[in-house]
Amino acid sequence: MRVLILGMDGYLGWPLALRLLARGHDVAGIDNLYTRKAVDEVGSTSGLPILSPEDRVHAVRDIMGKELEFIVGDVTKYSVLSKAITKFKPDTIVHFAEQRSAPYSMINVKHANFTLRNNLTGTINLVYAVRKYEQRNPGKKIHMVKMGTMGEYGTPNFDIPESPYVNAQIGGKNDKIVVPKFAGSWYHWSKVHDTNNLLYANKIWGTTITDIMQGPVYGTRTKEITNDKLFSRFDFDGVWGTVLNRYCVEAVLGMPLTVYGKGGQTRAFLSLEDSMESLRLLIENRPEEKGYRVVNQFTEVYSVKDLATMTKEVAAQQGMNVEITEVENPRVEENDHYYNPEHKILPSLGLTKPTRNIREEMGIILKDLAKHKERLEEYKEAILPKVRWRK
Repeated sequence: MRVLILGMDGYLGWPLALRLLARGHDVAGIDNLYTRKAVDEVGSTSGLPILSPEDRVHAVRDIMGKELEFIVGDVTKYSVLSKAITKFKPDTIVHFAEQRSAPYSMINVKHANFTLRNNLTGTINLVYAVRKYEQRNPGKKIHMVKMGTMGEYGTPNFDIPESPYVNAQIGGKNDKIVVPKFAGSWYHWSKVHDTNNLLYANKIWGTTITDIMQGPVYGTRTKEITNDKLFSRFDFDGVWGTVLNRYCVEAVLGMPLTVYGKGGQTRAFLSLEDSMESLRLLIENRPEEKGYRVVNQFTEVYSVKDLATMTKEVAAQQGMNVEITEVENPRVEENDHYYNPEHKILPSLGLTKPTRNIREEMGIILKDLAKHKERLEEYKEAILPKVRWRK
């Protein structure tokens, strides 16, 4: 299979390229390297050192014996994307090429506008480029795999269905409507708008789509990342870092683990390895032609306080004695809420439970980060949140 990854330089894009290469697929990727620049903009860096695009390609060749095409380009420029599709002739396109930080989108009007323009433009360019390619190549149907987020749903007081539609009764009338969503940042709203645009492309053109609603991902290693030269990026600061990343860096630095608010916020999580295996299963088992498949991609559900407690316990096993502290929640979100997303598609494809124990995975993360303690120390001022939703 030929797979084109948009956003291949990112935390998920890079290890996915390695997974697919190891499976014998032909892989090419596009990335404008924006995340590297934006993380630098907020005074932070990747907690683990990552190579330049050119050196990444050389490392893949030397370590894995595989060839990988890495295109430095911006998918918000239609000509870049259309040219790459025409040249590479992919069977599947994986769309990760979006601004992915909720706090970044909430900094100010400039960052909010950038997030919405960037994410929506890239997705619209993609559906039109795929449409153009399929029209010029009768019989060729590209499978689009778009990375969304469980955050699109918000925290509704109903079971979150694994479907684009739900039956509803409004004013005494029955109808099938798009699943109600109430996102928690401009970033999350951009993902909701993506979903609506893709649903429309599927309706009018029959575009084949897998729309993934993924929970936060944690981890530094996959089956392919055994050599440090193949590391993916690891963000930990208050703008780009995810909650477990932040806790692990705080533990390595001997800082208190900072729980936002009371810590009752509950989310769906999965390890980097399970994210890669989920994506691999969805790419290799595409939906029916002209189908639209929604997948709630996660393996575990925890509150952020639960994660802090586990991190404290695992860190203690490695001689890192840290405390847990509550800090003012910079976001606007419910602390205690109902949370029960449906999860059927990935188990039906074979991923029935986590392949890695979260505590063991935390131990690996802490050991990897401890080797780069001086690097982390240099950027410790970037860890605590500075972006607040109500300001």
